[in-house]
Amino acid sequence: MSIGETLADARRQAGLTITQVSQQTRIRESIVRSIEQGDFSPCGGNFYARGHVRSIASVVGVDPGPLIKEYDAAHGPPGSTSAADVFEPVTPIRIREPRRSFGLGKVMVVVLLAVIGYGAYYFVSTRSAHAPVTPAATVRPDASSKPTVKATVTTPATDRSSQPEAVIRLVAVKNCYVALTASGKRLYSGTVLAGQTKVWRERQVVSMTLGNPGGVVLTVNGVKQTPNPGAVVTLSISPSKAPASPGASPSPKLRGLRVEISCLTRRASLPVAS
Repeated sequence: MSIGETLADARRQAGLTITQVSQQTRIRESIVRSIEQGDFSPCGGNFYARGHVRSIASVVGVDPGPLIKEYDAAHGPPGSTSAADVFEPVTPIRIREPRRSFGLGKVMVVVLLAVIGYGAYYFVSTRSAHAPVTPAATVRPDASSKPTVKATVTTPATDRSSQPEAVIRLVAVKNCYVALTASGKRLYSGTVLAGQTKVWRERQVVSMTLGNPGGVVLTVNGVKQTPNPGAVVTLSISPSKAPASPGASPSPKLRGLRVEISCLTRRASLPVAS
């Protein structure tokens, strides 16, 4: 009777299954089944095969000595076992080469560059949108000490189309804060520096605020305006279909104009002589 038949017969007499033997010896079921069939190649060498035979024989109640001697007689004594038999597996192990793909690192680099580009664009656009207009020499008189003059000016305009147009030209002799609004929308706000010229063409009623009226030369459709030079002035300018007279005086009187002077302590409405 061979070693495998002896172990299988002893296992059956002990009432054990291959699964139970595998659980007690910690040897895979396939190896236990191969040993019982006389095939020791799955053991991985003579050294491991002798150890498996001893373990199985101890579990099924068989003396492992005679079985080991029988194995040595068939496969050689223990001294003939080489290091290659112990450490080299019977079945060669195939090492799979890693698949070449785009790589997670490259994906992270692309994402990082995209985030940096978006951050730079957002920073530049936000900074330019919220950049404050800092006047170089803004004249903002205190409302408590200086009156505010509001004047309504109706100026003639050259009839170049079916809709009248007001051509507003401002030449700064000194630095002057200027704000231009229409229908509650701010068209311009900033300081016009000395020597600069600004021109606006409007077909709607606009409100112009001058922080330093005495420091600018203001004309509407070629007609020079003379606001009060000692206070912040707010002018309401509306286009007119009537053209400007070629021989108009450079400082005409404002007909039908009412100037409102606002202070903290008083408020008066003064008519301007025609």
